[in-house]
Amino acid sequence: MSANPETISFSAIETQPWDVLQRGQEVLLRQQLKYLVDHSDFYQAKMQAAGVDLASVLTLADLARVPFTYKQELRESLAAAPLLGLHRAAPMFEIVQIQASSGTTGSPAYVGLTRSDRAAWSEVTARGLFACGVRPHDLVLHAFSMSKGFVGGIPIYQGVTQIGAIDIPIGADGGADRLLIAARDARPRCIVGTPNFLLYLAGIAKDVVGLTASELGVERLIVGGEPGGGNPAIRAALEEAWGATCCELMGGTDLGCVYWAESDDQKGMYFVAPDHILVELVDPESLAPLSWTEGATGELVYTSLQRQASPVLRFRSGDHVTVTAMGGPGGRTTPAIRCFGRTDDMLIVRGVNIFPSAVQDIVSAMAPLVGGAVRVLADFEGHTTQGNLKLLVERALGQGAEADAQTARQVEMRVRNALSVKAEVHMVRHGFFAAPGAQKVALTLRQMPDING
Repeated sequence: MSANPETISFSAIETQPWDVLQRGQEVLLRQQLKYLVDHSDFYQAKMQAAGVDLASVLTLADLARVPFTYKQELRESLAAAPLLGLHRAAPMFEIVQIQASSGTTGSPAYVGLTRSDRAAWSEVTARGLFACGVRPHDLVLHAFSMSKGFVGGIPIYQGVTQIGAIDIPIGADGGADRLLIAARDARPRCIVGTPNFLLYLAGIAKDVVGLTASELGVERLIVGGEPGGGNPAIRAALEEAWGATCCELMGGTDLGCVYWAESDDQKGMYFVAPDHILVELVDPESLAPLSWTEGATGELVYTSLQRQASPVLRFRSGDHVTVTAMGGPGGRTTPAIRCFGRTDDMLIVRGVNIFPSAVQDIVSAMAPLVGGAVRVLADFEGHTTQGNLKLLVERALGQGAEADAQTARQVEMRVRNALSVKAEVHMVRHGFFAAPGAQKVALTLRQMPDING
């Protein structure tokens, strides 16, 4: 289906001069802090313990005096006052939607939305999807999971329909076959999903519907939910397989569904939510604020603006990013980024700091010798090991087990040369990581089983 040629913009905020935008954020910040003082027992207690008077925080620079909020604090808050935690700042009768993120102890982290919060999520998600290429009246095949309150489900649906596009909500949990049959029948202009799953769909398309992925008429692949969308090798494989342009987006349950999204220049993901979220860039070691300039590298820290139900203040995301642009297509003035790792993903292997995304970059660049997908097997407690780095690496499409030993040696050598750590590589069948449940298996195994059957 062809895109509607008309140009629309969801908010003039995206094109305001950066200094004007920041002055507007200071106004919203003061209003949000007043709201926390009046409505949040959690932040009242936290600020009292830190000796900080939020009424004295008047500018963006003043934020440096405010303590960070950590994910563990929110987990403890949720455990202390189920369902939405001590940091719930709106009465339950005003909550109209609850989203859930994955939990580390079996219980999801729940986030509440008032009617105003839900409208803001839909608006900002729509901006992100629009930046990635979705247009009014487009058919959008929904290949993110639609279950368990995942933000890639209902909130993405709400963003798609906010644009005026048409969502086909089959979801990854609806099955690969059903998604491909829908793609054949509906010929959607856009597909949204995780990068590895869309690669998997492309690999089986011919067997399922008798057509290659590139024959299904898709023009836009909009990917997120896992690392890989910003990886050049994975992106190239996706675009070649589908004959479509790939754009990446990023968000998170604590702040919203989507608030970073790539545009046609493909220089990185632009910040699309400056009127609803304040984002800082800080040095992950010293925690000192960093200026938003092209080439700067740091960790993202978020503060809610205009949030009612579950606002957060100076929330350390753990996302480590590089600023790739300041402003871009359509007159955007906000920064663009690429995310290259997370604090809680970083491993220390024999004294060397390793981000899994760095391993992904190395292995992906070895295609077509390998399939390009890789998982780091953390078969040890915590983030530190004196053992070797254990990797599961996908075979090339059509490759059997006969070449596994030689391929594994080449991957081990490439990783050792690039990262100065010894790797122990185990090859898995092509498409293994996109199969249902495979990612969970790959990340929790303690011993290597036979995973090539």
